[in-house]
Amino acid sequence: MKRIIFTVTNDLNNDRRMHKICGSLFHAGYNVVLVGRKLDSSKPIEAKDFSQKRLNCIFEKGKLFYLEYNLRLFWYLLFAKSDFICAIDLDTIVACVLAGKIRHKKLVYDAHEYFTEVPELMHRPAVQNIWKWVEKTFVPQMDLCYTVSGSLADLYYNEYHKKFFVIRNVPVLRDAIKKTEPDQDKFILYQGALNKGRGLELLIESMKQLPLKLYIAGEGDLSDTLRKLVSDSGLKDKVIFLGMLSPQQLEELTPKAFLGYNLLENLGASYYYSLSNKFFDYIHACVPGLSNPFPEYVSINNQYHTGIITHLSVADIVLSIEKAIRDETYYNNMVKNCVKAREIFNWQAEEKKLIEIYNDFR
Repeated sequence: MKRIIFTVTNDLNNDRRMHKICGSLFHAGYNVVLVGRKLDSSKPIEAKDFSQKRLNCIFEKGKLFYLEYNLRLFWYLLFAKSDFICAIDLDTIVACVLAGKIRHKKLVYDAHEYFTEVPELMHRPAVQNIWKWVEKTFVPQMDLCYTVSGSLADLYYNEYHKKFFVIRNVPVLRDAIKKTEPDQDKFILYQGALNKGRGLELLIESMKQLPLKLYIAGEGDLSDTLRKLVSDSGLKDKVIFLGMLSPQQLEELTPKAFLGYNLLENLGASYYYSLSNKFFDYIHACVPGLSNPFPEYVSINNQYHTGIITHLSVADIVLSIEKAIRDETYYNNMVKNCVKAREIFNWQAEEKKLIEIYNDFR
């Protein structure tokens, strides 16, 4: 069996995209290893069909972490048996390329986002320039590349004249979802990281004018800030922080939501050309979502009408949600369209493309 080593910088347990990719390729006959890192807060690795390995690091963030992790990863890859070495985003690409070139292995790049224009880098030009140098130096050396949306694939092709296949980050299609009927407890759901640029401050502000609740599932850099905002705004009874939920807990919760929230600030190409997993999570749960007028969301919504395209402002958020509450026909049509769209956008369809590009490449 051909052996693929996938490399990430997280602790493996909650990386649903990589679990799907690794599982699909394992069942297609590949020997798969997913390599990540161990944190002080890491729980035991959840058992999967494929192999998993964590690397121990002294540092957990910042420049020293990336340097240490790539050194440890390079040393591991230098001796680990492999046929393919895959870097997930830029933060592992240096170790992958250097080890792969020394050992004459095939190199794969899986771009989950446009790394050099994530919000965390947009106001840090020195750090951004370092990552741009990494991208320009190492991406052209990859043998096979894929990413999560057509817009990002075009962006990378225009910059590096390399073909990027598109493997969307969509859920596994499961049995029909039992959508709960909206009642007096209906709520908006946000699931994901509580980080800069997610429009959560404006969503919380909007709750002052809306007759429903907001459930926030996740944690992040803004966890404390957002909790304080809710407290200062007198919204503790309307905005509920659920903390980190497991994928299983989210699968149970999401179908109960009235609407899903997926608005972003336009803080660079990574967000503007995004196609987030939560966008499809809402569709699979038959929950209409609120999304930006960004290219990928507009394209899909124009075809399938599964949710609401709106601008990121309190006024637009309130108007969009009030219409969904007021117009039952409008809302129910979006729910029905989600049922149809989930038959198109699902992992069973995407994994066929993934397996095909690896089979053709080997």
